[in-house]
Amino acid sequence: MKAMVRDTYRPPDGLELIEIDKPVVGDDDVLVRVHAAGVDQGVWHLVTGLPYLLRIAGFGLRRPKNRVPGLDVAGRVEAVGRNVIRFQAGDEAFGTCEGSYAEYARARQDKLAPKPANVTFEQAAAVPTSAFAALQGLRRAAKVQAGQKVLVIGAGGGVGTFAVQLAKAFGADVTGVCSTKKTDLVRSIGADDVIDYTREDFADRPRRYDLILDIAGGRSLSHLRRALDPRGTLVIVGSERGGRWAQGVDRALRAAMLSPFVSQKLRMLVSTENEEDLQLLGKLIEGGKITPVLDRTFSLSEVPEAIEYLRGGHACGKVVVTV
Repeated sequence: MKAMVRDTYRPPDGLELIEIDKPVVGDDDVLVRVHAAGVDQGVWHLVTGLPYLLRIAGFGLRRPKNRVPGLDVAGRVEAVGRNVIRFQAGDEAFGTCEGSYAEYARARQDKLAPKPANVTFEQAAAVPTSAFAALQGLRRAAKVQAGQKVLVIGAGGGVGTFAVQLAKAFGADVTGVCSTKKTDLVRSIGADDVIDYTREDFADRPRRYDLILDIAGGRSLSHLRRALDPRGTLVIVGSERGGRWAQGVDRALRAAMLSPFVSQKLRMLVSTENEEDLQLLGKLIEGGKITPVLDRTFSLSEVPEAIEYLRGGHACGKVVVTV
């Protein structure tokens, strides 16, 4: 099969499209014929090995453990292991796997769910990692409630477009912060108010928010707390700014250490893949509560370009690779 491969940590343009063997399916595994694969910021981290904390966390100290990058997948089941009872050959599925930038990928059955019938493979592949972060930031870290005032910083990106829709689905009053070109998109997916950060600072407004979901990064804790209700919750979802060792993790750690000494709750989110959340996301998509927003699609041979395009910060919604 064809796959994008790297044997050492390197810039995305060092990825190579070559022929390799199909994954060997274990007793609890599902072999997926990949139709589409999602691109998120985590892919860049795993390709480059930055920040170094990721390597220490178990992704491979000197070289990546998995030659084929890519986590989010949507496709058709090709074969199943003897212990697999939830899927059979021919089923359409989406979720997370080992190496989705390939013609075939191996996944555990508890990492997959039936693909919602009302979305394409490309839309389904856009969901898992970004929607996990949005959902878990809102529900697990912040315990969002109906009627709360929620501020989503980075509302026009991959995680942000899911966060706006999910917060609305949970009954919140949502304000999105984004660049000028993304304001119409953020309004179209349900935001009650939109702030163009190139023209206005959200912290200068008199309004204070019950929950701030900071996806964009780059702002100091003191700046974020100015816009937060005295009893509100700040959730730091991620940051792409910082040094080669921590790259924004230090800000989240400072928030966690400060939280016990202030009235506001300052949370650090590390999202995880789990079957329950994937099933819930599938139901919300089927029910029309959330719709994956696609910016651009790239071919398998264009994976390096797809990663660099996303890193540029201009994508409105998600970037997806078609296989």
